[in-house]
Amino acid sequence: MKIIVIMCALLAYAFGASALSLDAAIEKVKYNNLEIDAAKMDEQIKELEYQIASSAAYGSLDLNQYALRSNDALNVFGYKLQSREASFADFGFKDFIKNQSDPNVVDIRSDDLNNPKDRNLFSTNVTYTIPLYTGGKIEQYRKMAQALKALSTLSREELTVQKIAEVKKSFYALSLLKNHLYRLGLIAHNIEKLEQRAVAMHEEGYAKKVDILEVQTKRADVERLVEQAKANETLLYHYLSFLLNENVESIIGNYEAELPLDMPLETMLNENRAIKKAEQSEAVSKMNVSLQESNFLPQIGAFVQYGSSDDRLMNDFSSHDAYTVGVQMKWNLFNGGADKAGLEKARVGNLKAASEARLAKETIVWHIRRLQTQMHMYEYEIASLKKEVELSQAVYENYTGRYEQKLASMSEVIVKQSDALRAVMKLQEAQNARNDVIFELEKIAAKELQ
Repeated sequence: MKIIVIMCALLAYAFGASALSLDAAIEKVKYNNLEIDAAKMDEQIKELEYQIASSAAYGSLDLNQYALRSNDALNVFGYKLQSREASFADFGFKDFIKNQSDPNVVDIRSDDLNNPKDRNLFSTNVTYTIPLYTGGKIEQYRKMAQALKALSTLSREELTVQKIAEVKKSFYALSLLKNHLYRLGLIAHNIEKLEQRAVAMHEEGYAKKVDILEVQTKRADVERLVEQAKANETLLYHYLSFLLNENVESIIGNYEAELPLDMPLETMLNENRAIKKAEQSEAVSKMNVSLQESNFLPQIGAFVQYGSSDDRLMNDFSSHDAYTVGVQMKWNLFNGGADKAGLEKARVGNLKAASEARLAKETIVWHIRRLQTQMHMYEYEIASLKKEVELSQAVYENYTGRYEQKLASMSEVIVKQSDALRAVMKLQEAQNARNDVIFELEKIAAKELQ
C-alpha cells in the first residue's frame, strides 16, 4: 500500500512540474528577465526625453495670478494705474487746489499721494513665449535625444541577444551534462562489475586484496566526478531560474549545438549591435559639435501677454484688460572663451568617437576570425576525441578480460580505465568549448533577432 501511495505522489509531482523547452525559455527570458526589463525602462526614459526636447520648439503658455495688498505709495499708485482707475486726486490735486494762493504750492507734500490707504490688487494674466531662432540649438537637442533613444534600443536588443545566448548555453550545457552523467554511469557500472570480479577472484585465491582496494579507490573517484556533475547541473538550473525569473527544475529535449549560420562577414558586421552603437555614438558626437556652434549665434524669441487687474478678483475683467507683445534678441559677445573651448572639446570628442567606431569594427572582425578558427579546431578535436573515447573504452574492456585470464594486473586495468575516463572528460570540455564559440558567433550576428 505504501508503495502505491509513493508512486502516486511521484506521478502527481511529475505531471505538476512541467519541463521547460528551449523555445519556451527564450520567449520567457525576453519578457521575464529583470535586466531586460530595466533596459526597456531605460528605452522608455529616452523616448520621454526625446518628447521633452521636441516640446521646446512649441514655446510655453503660462497663467499667472497675483493677490496682493499694500499701503506702499509706489505700489498703491501702480495698482491703480494697472487697473486703469487712477485719478487726479491720486496725484495730490486736492491739496494743490486747496492751496492755490500759496506761492510754495508745488512744494506741498500731498497726503493722498504719499500716504494712501491700503489697497488690494488681483492681477490675472496669460503669457505665451516662443523661440523664433536659436541657431539650431533646439533642433540639435531634438536630434541628439532621438539618437540617444535609438542607442538605448540597440542596448536593449544587445542585452536581449546576450541573455538568449546565456539561456541557450545553459540548455546545451545541461544536455551535455546529461550525456556526461550517462557516460560516467556506464563507467561506474563497469567498475562495479570489475569490483565484483575482483572480490570473486580474491575469494578463489586468484586476486590480491590490493586489487580490490584499487578498484574501490577508482570507484570512489568516479562517484566524486558524478557528484561534481550533479552539483554543476543544480547550479545550471539555479542560473536558468535566475535568467527567467522563475523556478526551473527540468528541461525537455536533447541539444547538440548546430554550426552557426553561413553568414558572410560583411552581413555579420552590418547586423552587429556593438558596431551600430559605436556608429550611433559617433553621430551623437557630431550633433554635439553643431550644438556647440549654436552658442556663437543670437537667440531670438517672441512673447505675448494678456491680462486684467482690479482690487477685486475677476471683477469686470474686460474693462481692465491689457496686452503686451514683443520680441527679444540675446547674443552673447564674450564669456571668457568658454564657448570656443566647448566647441573644441566637442570636435575632439567627435574625432574620438569616429576612432572608436573604426576600432569597434576592427575588433569585431578580429573576434569573428578568431572564433571561426577556434570553431574549426574544436570540430576536429571533438571528432578525434570521440574516436579516442571509443578506443579507450574498448582497450579497457580488453584489459578487463585479460585480468580475468590473469594476463594483466589490476593496476594495468585501472590505468586503462583512467585513460577512458580522461578521454570522456576531455570530450566534454571540447564540446563545451565548441558550444561557447557557437554562442559567441550567434551573439555577434544577432542571430536570435533576425
